[in-house]
Amino acid sequence: MEQLKEKVAAEQKGLKPLLSMEYHELEAWLKEEGEPAFRAKQIFEWVYQKRVERFEDMTNLSKALREKLASHFSLRVLSEIVMQESTDGTMKFLYELPDGYSIETVLMNHEYGNSVCVTTQVGCRLGCTFCASTLGGLKRNLTAGEIVAQVLEVQRRLDEKGERVDSVVIMGIGEPFDNYDELMPFLRLINHDQALNIGARHITVSTSGVVPRIYEFADEKTQINFAVSLHAPTTEIRSRLMPVNRAWPLEKLMDSIRYYQEKTNRRITFEYGLFGGVNDQVEHAHQLADLIHGLKCHVNLIPVNDVPERDYVRTSRDDIFAFEKTLKDRGVNVTIRREQGHDIDAACGQLRAKERSEETE
Repeated sequence: MEQLKEKVAAEQKGLKPLLSMEYHELEAWLKEEGEPAFRAKQIFEWVYQKRVERFEDMTNLSKALREKLASHFSLRVLSEIVMQESTDGTMKFLYELPDGYSIETVLMNHEYGNSVCVTTQVGCRLGCTFCASTLGGLKRNLTAGEIVAQVLEVQRRLDEKGERVDSVVIMGIGEPFDNYDELMPFLRLINHDQALNIGARHITVSTSGVVPRIYEFADEKTQINFAVSLHAPTTEIRSRLMPVNRAWPLEKLMDSIRYYQEKTNRRITFEYGLFGGVNDQVEHAHQLADLIHGLKCHVNLIPVNDVPERDYVRTSRDDIFAFEKTLKDRGVNVTIRREQGHDIDAACGQLRAKERSEETE
């Protein structure tokens, strides 16, 4: 692997990924190096607007500064292994990281624009029983720069069509709040007006229920959208589907969600995957309506994609609509997620499990 060799050489030189640098951090570094702080704006423009891949192409910087940047930082951290494109236009990318591990990123086209779903970890330790991302456990956290790089790589694809990334969802492989210290710089970077300038209300973070981080995220008081992968109306069912519920039971999760809403007054999205015979009956819909009563929220019903490594049965069409109707009759704001990528390895972690089985065993 040529890129892996380059990474080893880069690490020996002590290079830091430039994409992990926040704007103020780059300004501070420039000052330490005797360079004016305004160079940060020029560098960010080259990286995030012009999307260059080599420091030598930053032609309005002095040769000395370009050489200094090259001696301290690496610029591109992902290489594409596989790209699958669905008939509906959904594109799923499998990228290789410098250390040889792989991650998934998805580009989805909606009527409101292009949305990118990014990964925050190589694998996942939470063990949700319906998810291919957990196969093989957690290998490591991604750096902020490695998460940023996913958005940039997709944007390069969109550049070919004269389009841009309109929104970002943090719902790929891994639990974002399990990598909180790298997640937050990533969010600030893609939102920064000198970087990708993606509006906070066009960014959505989803968690499986890492309760301490929900309190911390609430105290950040950002305008970023917040989603919770709920998937069950009772703690018993949730523990069966999501082992994270054993660490932070449903009651404690709901307490943290109420705290978040009190702090931010922002609407919460509940992601609710429908699993045949497990959580998809009318009685479950009533239990869900009781659970979320009084919250300003939206429920996103997700007919689950089949994952060969898991045994759950897809909910019937009639049961899906009966569940939706029950929630609507109870006054719940609810939609059924439009399926995308049904003809490719669309389920989270599925492409990685197929192409890099050695990582998921």
